[in-house]
Amino acid sequence: MKKLDRLILRSFIGPLVLTFAIAVFVLLMQFVWKYVDDLVGKGLEFKVIAELLLYASATFVPMALPIAVLFASIMTMGNFGERYELVAMKAGGISVSRIMLPMAFVVLLLTGMAFYFANNVMPTAMLRYRMTLYDITRKKPAVNIRPGEYYKEIEGYVIRVGSKDSDGSTLHDVVIYDHSHGMNETSVTVASSGVMTASADNRFLCFTLRDGYSYTESSSGDQYYRRPFTTIGFDEQTLTFDISSFSFNRSSEDLFKGSYQMMNIAQLDTTVRRLDSSLAVRRAQGAEQILAPLHAWHQAAAEPSRIVKKVSGSNDREEGQEAQVKLRNSQIAYALNTARTAAKDVRMQAELQQADQEYINRHLIEWQRKYTLSVACLLLFLIGAPFGSIVRKGGLGLPLVASVLFFVFYYVVGMIAEKAVRESAIGPIGMWISTFAMLPIGILLTIQATTDSALFDASSWKKFFGKLFRRR
Repeated sequence: MKKLDRLILRSFIGPLVLTFAIAVFVLLMQFVWKYVDDLVGKGLEFKVIAELLLYASATFVPMALPIAVLFASIMTMGNFGERYELVAMKAGGISVSRIMLPMAFVVLLLTGMAFYFANNVMPTAMLRYRMTLYDITRKKPAVNIRPGEYYKEIEGYVIRVGSKDSDGSTLHDVVIYDHSHGMNETSVTVASSGVMTASADNRFLCFTLRDGYSYTESSSGDQYYRRPFTTIGFDEQTLTFDISSFSFNRSSEDLFKGSYQMMNIAQLDTTVRRLDSSLAVRRAQGAEQILAPLHAWHQAAAEPSRIVKKVSGSNDREEGQEAQVKLRNSQIAYALNTARTAAKDVRMQAELQQADQEYINRHLIEWQRKYTLSVACLLLFLIGAPFGSIVRKGGLGLPLVASVLFFVFYYVVGMIAEKAVRESAIGPIGMWISTFAMLPIGILLTIQATTDSALFDASSWKKFFGKLFRRR
């Protein structure tokens, strides 16, 4: 490897790693801000939180890696141009394409790694991420009984504590409302003091109460009208509450494995074929359901006696005409009712089949996304490196602004195309619309960079418009 190649790689890999880390960190902070209410106050172990953040960071790679490649390529080539190193390289007979070759080799390597990550690592990371997030959001907040407040998190009970000692377990002026037996039996326990402790396995919460009373009122069964009221005094009493639901429990993987985001390409192919077969069967059954009342109406129209009975034994012309009018009206009413039923069935079947097709489209979108992630790295490098060599501005200012604008355009077009594919407006190939939209920009910038074009030179544009106005 030549010294020049090592210089280019050092200048490129540093900003690439730094930008990738910053992008993942920013997205991770956005995630934490979104779910901060589900993470705080539940007594979660550091291991569980670190596991969630690790899996969440892995899901942000598809967005962070392309923008890191774009920013690093613009910054590297812009620094070379701003420090006149690019001019020196060209003066030594080295073309722009040769200068970009070491960076292109790294980007190609990243493209292969990105595809492997999207196909093999991403499904597992997404599965673990969804499982851990679901378990955390489902977990109840840790038991935290504050003085002067009514604590209602334990099902069937309401607890109020007047004050706490500094040890956090000695309580004063304790009131416990017991609604665990429903509204037919209400119990209230009042104690002047007590001690709150948890069992060794943290499954039970024990209250040892002293110097108090228990008041119970029952209205169940035969005692509904009598409503007996019982008062019991005690010197010491122990109440135990089941708090096993407050512990952190792991869900089974089978609960999330069927999602399309947790599948690789082979699994997506198999699932799509199965769903297509099921959709074809449901379409055939829906067609039979729609045509059934129409066939019945056709048979009834062929046999008018099934709709209205014929008038027999009548020689009066008026009675015959009246019978024909009744028969015609009955046929029209039956036809309208059949048409309304058929139209309702058509709408229902259309909605069901549209939902089924949208579910299949989500699998196809995920299948295409495995490849678009890889190609995005190569495409944005094809835009960033020539753009940086043309503008010849390094640092963080212009490269950051330009990379954000390019990536926002790429991302917005991709989201619009994804929505169109999901709604069956276009085929799955529509996932590549953002790539096709950005490719001409990359080709144009590459041509301009290799021909030393002054595309972004203000003086050249000033000269161009000056000549244009003089001609006019």
